[in-house]
Amino acid sequence: MKAHERLKGRGAQAPIDNHFESLSHELRSDFLNYCFANDESAISNKTSCIDTFPKTIINKVNSPDLGLTFSLNPYQGCEHGCVYCYARNSHEYWGYNAGLDFESKILIKKNAPELLEAKLKSTSWKAAPIVLSGNTDCYQPIEKEYQITRKLLEIFWKYRHPVSIITKNSLILRDLDLLNALHQYQLISVHLSITTLEEDTKNILEPRTASIKKRLQTLSTLTDNNIPTHIMMAPIIPSINSHEILPLCKKVSELGADTINYTIVRLNGAIGQIFTTWLEKTLPDRKDKILNQIKECHNGALNDSVYGRRMKGDGQVADQIAQLFTIARTRYFKNKKKSALNTSMHQSFKNGQLTLF
Repeated sequence: MKAHERLKGRGAQAPIDNHFESLSHELRSDFLNYCFANDESAISNKTSCIDTFPKTIINKVNSPDLGLTFSLNPYQGCEHGCVYCYARNSHEYWGYNAGLDFESKILIKKNAPELLEAKLKSTSWKAAPIVLSGNTDCYQPIEKEYQITRKLLEIFWKYRHPVSIITKNSLILRDLDLLNALHQYQLISVHLSITTLEEDTKNILEPRTASIKKRLQTLSTLTDNNIPTHIMMAPIIPSINSHEILPLCKKVSELGADTINYTIVRLNGAIGQIFTTWLEKTLPDRKDKILNQIKECHNGALNDSVYGRRMKGDGQVADQIAQLFTIARTRYFKNKKKSALNTSMHQSFKNGQLTLF
């Protein structure tokens, strides 16, 4: 495989049409050949940030198999570039594509803190855990500059409101002071995504995420501070990371993780095309085997949208994965459990009487 055949630092490997748009475009082969011959890139590898000002910020989640009721996403699009990401399709609703646009055109919700505060102060709002983010990572690289997630956590603390965080980025440790403050009153839980223990696998699957070494260090630091931390091995991709289930579960248990959960990859919408192209350029010798095993988990298709089945799959391959997790939980998580977040304090703090420290 020639160096120019794979776009380094990105998950998506080629332009892809937005299926909502009536017009499409393609890069001519003679133009691509010219660029590669002259060591130039035909596709911009830069990230652009676009300010947006939504009218609402908290989303009601109606999916019965996600285990959350409300989510809040300070960013749309995600620079991490995970090739399998289910959230890619949501970028099409903003007029962009699910491929390179999703990971290079990031929408910044600058007024998210103000919207959250207004909601938490509302007399009609009843406290319920809100998840950051649920769609795209609230600690993706641009958070270091914009600090919207930190501002949101300050508001959750000010109003003593429960919050969960889903991330695969070690930048969360920047906000350890706020996590500790929230944990005093059982207002915080962290769901850390670790899909593999192999750096090489991470680098091709999740090109702009924190290294596995840093993620394991992050887990260790969080649990040393008694922050409830749960691991998501999501997704399991047959013949890519499925062989790591037992060693990964063992490792994160040793580092103090409270629980572990998983999903099986499902390539919904445009992600099927994106993932297939990625396989052709990254793992061409294993492409057919991987795609066929994914299909085995979803009744012969790359995706299954049926609630209760879409996340875990069915069939022989899915059953083997489920059995491995049953063994792993028995061996490594037997006496561990997930605690509920505290919703009782918020009503007393709706006027924001207390400051952070």
